[in-house]
Amino acid sequence: MSVHSGDTWSCTISPLRPGKPFDSPSERLIRCGVDALSAEELVALILQSGQRGQNGLETGRRLARDFGSISRLGRAGPEELTTLSGIAPDQAAALASSFRLARLAASDPVPLTLRSAADVATVAMRELGSATRERAVVLVCNAANHLQRVVPVGEGSIDRAFLSVREILNAVLRHDGRAFAVAHNHPSGDPTPGEEDLRATDELRAAAHVVGLRFLDHVIVAGDDWCGVRVRCETRRSVPTAKERLHDESAHAGWT
Repeated sequence: MSVHSGDTWSCTISPLRPGKPFDSPSERLIRCGVDALSAEELVALILQSGQRGQNGLETGRRLARDFGSISRLGRAGPEELTTLSGIAPDQAAALASSFRLARLAASDPVPLTLRSAADVATVAMRELGSATRERAVVLVCNAANHLQRVVPVGEGSIDRAFLSVREILNAVLRHDGRAFAVAHNHPSGDPTPGEEDLRATDELRAAAHVVGLRFLDHVIVAGDDWCGVRVRCETRRSVPTAKERLHDESAHAGWT
């Protein structure tokens, strides 16, 4: 509870008093502002209610403990949240959506035009971050390689139709794309492409040619490293230098 002392208000949580529970997270937010709330209190506000036998704050604390950190919790998908934590599907959807919205609001501006694999990596790192499962996205561009939208297309393991050629091409055509790049993550931390990655890249290149689309690249991200599969495998820092960008643009001269 906010405790009045003189002309100021303290926003610390008050101890329990007979018949008076702790302030709820929503009460503390109204009194003290959103910055005064802990991560677990913010999670409790999103969940609205806890599991049986727990209030929302207790459930928020347990989620953070079970996933190891708020960062890892924020990368969990709805299925992981319901399966591993037992919260309701609508709560899992609300929590995953809230973290996604926060990442979008906090992310750095992304390239409006894809000129190199480095640009694809910049977008992919924002989208995939430190996801704990392999996930794939398609970067849909117009004829001038201007990024139109980023479309999620898969989750799982790459040898189980993870990169479905049909699904990828449908995503591009459905959004009136003329060119596209594909990116997925390696949660292991190593962006080196495996045989499945190389095979999927070859299949995408051939299929794109058949339907009249330009396939720009397939990029694998892993933490702060990435690898462009289409032309070569070469890891880069998360923020390429001007010299590195120039080198990549020269290597991908066919993009423009």
